[in-house]
Amino acid sequence: MIQFHILMAIFLVLFISRSLVRVCLNEFNLSLLRQRPPVPEEFKETVDQGKYETIVHYTLDSDRFGLWTTLLSEGTFLVVLLLGFFPWLEKRIEAWDGGPVLGGLLFFGILFLLMNLFRTPFGLYETFVIEGRYGFNTMTVKTWAIDLVKGLVLFLLIGGIFVWLLLSLATYGGKGWWVWAWLFVGGFELLLLWLFPMVIAPLFNRFEPIENKALEDRIRSLVEKVGLQVKGVFKMDASKRSKHTNAFFTGIGKSKRIVLFDTLLESHPGEEILAVVAHEAGHWKRKHILKDVVLAEALSFFLFYGASQFLDWLPLYQTFGFREPRAYIGLFLIGIFLGPLAYFAQPMGGALSRRFEREADDFSIGLMKASEPFRNALRRLAADNLENLNPHPLYAWFYFSHPPLAERIQRLKDYRSE
Repeated sequence: MIQFHILMAIFLVLFISRSLVRVCLNEFNLSLLRQRPPVPEEFKETVDQGKYETIVHYTLDSDRFGLWTTLLSEGTFLVVLLLGFFPWLEKRIEAWDGGPVLGGLLFFGILFLLMNLFRTPFGLYETFVIEGRYGFNTMTVKTWAIDLVKGLVLFLLIGGIFVWLLLSLATYGGKGWWVWAWLFVGGFELLLLWLFPMVIAPLFNRFEPIENKALEDRIRSLVEKVGLQVKGVFKMDASKRSKHTNAFFTGIGKSKRIVLFDTLLESHPGEEILAVVAHEAGHWKRKHILKDVVLAEALSFFLFYGASQFLDWLPLYQTFGFREPRAYIGLFLIGIFLGPLAYFAQPMGGALSRRFEREADDFSIGLMKASEPFRNALRRLAADNLENLNPHPLYAWFYFSHPPLAERIQRLKDYRSE
């Protein structure tokens, strides 16, 4: 039976505070947008009043829907938790007597399937109603369904292997299990980074060399100037699912490659594409990916150590209606505490990410010897993707991984004039 004492009170305060902060920040942001602040000076040449109104309505629709979807998801989870569903599920699994590791696999597998069943209608609405209303969605229901099945199978396969090994270490690894678990998780993440561009991504998209060989040569020449060796420059058939535009570097070691959305190649001139690639090259050259990995592994080390201290703590289990410690239940309970804590830690991660973005911006204009191509690329990306041009400062500080666009472009303009 659920016990309402200090530990439960701490959990409820964290959980409910997260929802309240989420609602307040969202309302700050949307209230500012509803007041129709003027189009920032940097966008007046590319965003007319009609486009601006579309941006406003798209942001209002997508952000409101995202907020209510999240609140409903969190609220449903809280109700299910307080009604004692998880102890009930554990009893049914233990009655099967498959052992602690197989029992944990079944527990997390059932939760994963239930969560996806819950989220599927919202995903359908977002894709075919909101994204469709603003001309972004290009998916058929068949493509959407195939993606869903592929994602489920892939997650169950990879996630199953991951959970099985992690639970085996937590159950049979002795007091030092957390060290081995930390090493395993870090190695697993690096393996996925290496495999993603070669094995996982091609399951969902087609990657082909770009047809414009002159542009490919210019891209290769650009990145080779800074010592980057890439496997190839690829076009991704993003238009099969959406009209959003983007580009990214992916992979590690010999699997490194540059990926450009076909929508980006169709809507941006060569100089702007080169500037975007130069920005992505800046992330690699400034070792942002490596720094992120090192920071994540350091944080993971302390989290695993903390988990090891609470995994056998009986009050943790009894508070939420469980009879005795079990590794998979302990990891689940620790995880539901970490969720709200991770939410409130977002501004720290966002601040570091925005710093990295500014460094990559500087690298791009240094490599291109001009800021105009990248500034134009950002303007076009903002207009094409209907980005909010006037986010509330507090909302941007809390959530944004990139500096607000108007601020970012103004900074690039000032940088040029220095």
